[in-house]
Amino acid sequence: MTTIIVIENITPQVGVELSQDQGPQGGVGATGPTGPAGPVGPIGATGPTGPTGATGATGTTGATGATGDTGPTGPTGATGPTGSTGSTGPTGATGPTGITGATGPTGVTGATGDTGPTGPVGATGATGATGPSGPTGATGPQGATGDTGPTGVTGATGPTGATGPVGATGPQGATGDVGPTGVTGPTGPAGATGPTGATGPQGIPGDTGPTGPAGATGSAGATGPTGPTGATGPTGDTGPTGVTGPTGPTGLTGATGPTGPAGATGATGPTGLTGATGPTGASGTNATALPDILMLGGM
Repeated sequence: MTTIIVIENITPQVGVELSQDQGPQGGVGATGPTGPAGPVGPIGATGPTGPTGATGATGTTGATGATGDTGPTGPTGATGPTGSTGSTGPTGATGPTGITGATGPTGVTGATGDTGPTGPVGATGATGATGPSGPTGATGPQGATGDTGPTGVTGATGPTGATGPVGATGPQGATGDVGPTGVTGPTGPAGATGPTGATGPQGIPGDTGPTGPAGATGSAGATGPTGPTGATGPTGDTGPTGVTGPTGPTGLTGATGPTGPAGATGATGPTGLTGATGPTGASGTNATALPDILMLGGM
């Protein structure tokens, strides 16, 4: 179906033909300069619409010329009967736009002529050229960072080293006999050194942590911690020092009598034995430390 619309009160008057049968649109032709507007002639009676020809390719659009001054608008004449519409000729180059004049009074609208019969549908025009590709879309946001892999299992704590045995207590020195004063006996020999405590067993190496899942590259599982160093065995107790023998009491002074011969000097009591020094307890040795480097799987 083809519809013809007549637009009045426009200088020059233009007849617009609308058709629902639209072929593919070709490229836009260059717009030429607008020519001066010619005098408006009377509109002829509308005739039957002829067949629509194939739409030619549109030429490239030229530069738009400068807009001229608009002249004064003349009075609008009475609308005459619509003449028959001839075949559409080729579109002429667009001339420069004239100066727009002041708007004149609106003329009387003439009676609308009868609509002519609908012409046959024109052949479908050629498909227009494909338009240029659109710009590339913006880059999407970066994906979320993958979860951190689980922490590796902590290695078991190594057992504590055995405590060294306590040195034996030296025997107590014998009490010296009472003599006029007891002499301090010589220091007894040092007790034998106690045996060295046994070395604690080596701690169990920590398990290698599992490899983290692949995300935005998952982190490697944590290396199991190095087992603790076995505790040092305590130092054995020092044996007690032997008891010093007590000083003998002073003998009683005899009554003064006639001076007789000097009495014999009493023998000095033997020196009390000094108790032997107890053996020193063995110092526990450190448990063997774990290696500093644990090999991770895959490295």
